[in-house]
Amino acid sequence: MGLFNFFKGPDIDRGTKDFQETPGAVLLDVRTAQEYREGHISGGKNVPLQELDRVTAMAPKKDTPLFVYCHSGARSSQAVRLLARMGYTNIKNIGGIAAYTGKVER
Repeated sequence: MGLFNFFKGPDIDRGTKDFQETPGAVLLDVRTAQEYREGHISGGKNVPLQELDRVTAMAPKKDTPLFVYCHSGARSSQAVRLLARMGYTNIKNIGGIAAYTGKVER
């Protein structure tokens, strides 16, 4: 692994592919409702970071695979830490939609 790979963040394109290939997975978009309406990844469920406790309704089992993204990766990092404190055990920060090369829905 080179020095530049060390500083590289999550690969959202790879993360969305992993989400699609994982049975029972939930894709969480932790941006605001307005940001979500402006464009989101297909299959993403909008649960803003400030309302993260709502995730229990869509993922009642604590081992549900959760793939989390936001705009840049900062809020999704926070969300991963909060979800772990909530008892979730299978969480992956896939980064920010700003780096996503796939199609977004509006």
